[in-house]
Amino acid sequence: MALIKSISGIRGTIGGTTGNNLTPIDAVKFAASYGTWLKGYANKDKLTVVIGRDARLSGEMIQNLVVSTFIGLGIDIIDLGLSTTPTVEIAVPLEKADGGIILTASHNPKQWNALKLLNEKGEFLDAAQGAIILELAEKEDFDFAEVDDLGIITKNDAYIDVHIDEVLDLSLVNADVIREKKFKVVVDGVNSTGGIAIPKLLKELGVEVVELYCEPTGHFPHNPEPLKEHLGDICDLVVKENADFGIVVDPDVDRLAFISNDGEMFGEEYTLVACADYVLGKTKGDTVSNLSSSRALRDITQKHGGTYEAAAVGEVNVVTKMKANNAVIGGEGNGGIIYPESHYGRDSLVGTALFLMLMAENGGTVADLRASYPSYFMSKKKIQLTPELDVDGILTAMAKKYENEDLSTIDGVKIDFAENWVHLRKSNTEPIIRIYTEAKSQQEADGLADAIIGEINAVAGI
Repeated sequence: MALIKSISGIRGTIGGTTGNNLTPIDAVKFAASYGTWLKGYANKDKLTVVIGRDARLSGEMIQNLVVSTFIGLGIDIIDLGLSTTPTVEIAVPLEKADGGIILTASHNPKQWNALKLLNEKGEFLDAAQGAIILELAEKEDFDFAEVDDLGIITKNDAYIDVHIDEVLDLSLVNADVIREKKFKVVVDGVNSTGGIAIPKLLKELGVEVVELYCEPTGHFPHNPEPLKEHLGDICDLVVKENADFGIVVDPDVDRLAFISNDGEMFGEEYTLVACADYVLGKTKGDTVSNLSSSRALRDITQKHGGTYEAAAVGEVNVVTKMKANNAVIGGEGNGGIIYPESHYGRDSLVGTALFLMLMAENGGTVADLRASYPSYFMSKKKIQLTPELDVDGILTAMAKKYENEDLSTIDGVKIDFAENWVHLRKSNTEPIIRIYTEAKSQQEADGLADAIIGEINAVAGI
C-alpha cells in the first residue's frame, strides 16, 4: 500500500497505517494544511471552497472527512457531490470561490483515492504553493475556528448541467451541425461520474447513446486506465452496435479515449491531435503538450502553420507554457484536452464536443480520420521502484550516456533521436519509473523501450 505526497496533492491507498496510506487521519491533516494555506493566500475573513468527487467506493468517506475539516477551519463549502474534475474546475470561478478540491485518484484502481487541489481560478496549484502545503502538513500547526465561526455547507448538484451548457456555448461548437449527423456512440463510463456527464452531453447534441458501465457505483468493471488492454468490451460493442465510434473516460473524466468504428483504438495520443486539427483549422495559433506526448501534435500544428512546444509532464506545467505561448489548444497525450476558451484544465466534455464537430464537418469514418494522421506508435512501460534503487543517479547516468543526442532534462531525461524518442521519468503519482518511447512502428517502439530498460538495469546493477 502507498501514500504519495506531491506538489499536486496527496494520493494513497485506503486502509492500513497512518502516514503510509490515505487513512482518515492523513485526509484530515492534508485538508487542514490546504485550508490553512488558503486562508493565508486569500487573505480574507471568510473563504469558500468548491468540492466534488468521483464515484469510487471511498469517496463519500473521504469527502465527509475533508468537508468537516474545512467547516472546522471556518471555511464554507459548496458541495457538488458526484462530479468530474473539469466540472469542479469550472465551478470555482463561476462561484467566485477561493479554491477547490476534487476527491479522485484519476486512473488509479479502486483502492486509491486522492485530494487534488485548485486555486481561485480553478487551476492546479503551482510547485511553490504545493511545497508550502506539504510543509504545513509536516508541522501540523493548525488554528481551527471557534463555534460561532464554523463554516457552512451549501449543496449544488446542478453543475454537470452548467458544465454542459458551457460546452454548448463554445464558439467552435455548433450543436445543430452535430445533431444533423445523427451519430451513434457507445460510452464506457467505468461506473463513475463520466457515466453521468458524457451521456448527458451527447444527448443534448442529438447523439444516440449506447451506455456501457455508466452506473456511478464505484465498482470499476475493469482497470480504469483507458488503455487498449482494458477495453475489450467497448471495442466489441462498438462493432456489434454498428456505432460511429466509442468514448472512454477515466473515473474523474479528464482523460478521453476514442474507439474507431472498426472496434480498434483511435489512440489516446491522437485524441489531442484530432481536437487540435479541428481547432487549428478554425483558429490560427500554437500548441503545447508534454514531453511524453506524440510527435503527431507537432506535425499537425506545423501543417496548420503553427508552432509546437513541449512542457514538463504535469497539467500545471502544460498550462504555464500554454499561457506563456498564448496557445489556442494543448494538453497531454494521455487524452487530456485543454482548450483555453473554456478553461485551463483537461476536459473530456470539451474534447468530446470538438471531436464531434470535426467528424460532423469532415465526414467519413473515425477509422478513416485516424488513417489520415501521421502514424506513430508508442510504448509505455514502467519499472517498479524499490528502496535500494537510486532513481536520480540512474537518470543522471542515462543523461550522461546520451549527452551528445538532442537531450532534455527539464523533467527526467528525454532523448530525441532522428526517427524516435525515449522519455524516462519518475512518476508523481505512483512508485515507478516511466519509460515512454515513440517510433514509426510498434515493434520499434517496444524494442527501444526494452533496450532502454536493459540499460537502466545495467546502470542500477539489477
